[in-house]
Amino acid sequence: MTSKKEAAPLPEDLRVFLTVIRKAGFAAAADELGLSPAYVSKRIQILESTLSTRLLHRTSRRVALTEDGERVQRWAVRILEDFQLLHDELCEARAAPRGRLHLCSSFGFGRNHVAPAVSRLAELYPDLEIRLDLFDRVVDIVNEGFDLEIRVGDDIPGQHIGRQLVSNRRILCAAPDYLQRRGMPQALAELEQHDCLVLKERDNAFGIWQMECGDQHDSVRVRGPLSSNSGEIVLQWALDGRGVLLRSMWDVKPLLEQGRLVQILPDYTQSANVWAVYPTRLANSGKLRVCVEFLQEHFRQLSL
Repeated sequence: MTSKKEAAPLPEDLRVFLTVIRKAGFAAAADELGLSPAYVSKRIQILESTLSTRLLHRTSRRVALTEDGERVQRWAVRILEDFQLLHDELCEARAAPRGRLHLCSSFGFGRNHVAPAVSRLAELYPDLEIRLDLFDRVVDIVNEGFDLEIRVGDDIPGQHIGRQLVSNRRILCAAPDYLQRRGMPQALAELEQHDCLVLKERDNAFGIWQMECGDQHDSVRVRGPLSSNSGEIVLQWALDGRGVLLRSMWDVKPLLEQGRLVQILPDYTQSANVWAVYPTRLANSGKLRVCVEFLQEHFRQLSL
């Protein structure tokens, strides 16, 4: 008598399982996956039935892994990574990438520069499913499930791979009417006597501007009556003549050309290169390579 062959877990069920773990609940996982909570619950039940074990402890507020669930989690990550690599290879992903890409970036740069680039990427590669999320905080791309972060600044986490997309620097500037009222600063230390528009962005030190002048590194403590965590708001305040701004060249270049802002202390700048940052375990993904190489060429053509 032959024994009944047991079914193997479906990759899609493993993906749902990992999403439930990462989001710590069925409803949150369903929201991210674009599915109903009932369907997510059903897929977990099927996975548990297929593996003949309980994977999750369920309560009214959260879910927790069982001992077998922890073992399945480790295997699921490895299986899905290997499955994606196989999929990329079979689909010749470098020439015709397909599948999901989850990207993130900061609000200002993401809205003004990354979003148009993603639109063009989607046009070139219609088989990609791309999601772009924008944040004003530090993002843990591995634990939050992102394939790629496009970030401004050279502080790349050591556990990730970073490829520079374009060189960029932050500069000091202010509106002409502000400079007429308060005078043009002649030395970095004079900024302490000016109204500076302080931006609290991600994990940057609040109220301290680290500047470079050739090989020399200086810092100045700045303050003023206005501050915000939004770069776009701070930029508007600068245009209104409210104070001195430290902002990326990609943001202010057209305003300098129009004469709406004037550069201050041009010998002083702050490095703010644009990077693609991604987890080591995804470094050989064909769809990720295509995305990073496209972004590198796209931003190079912007001549920031």
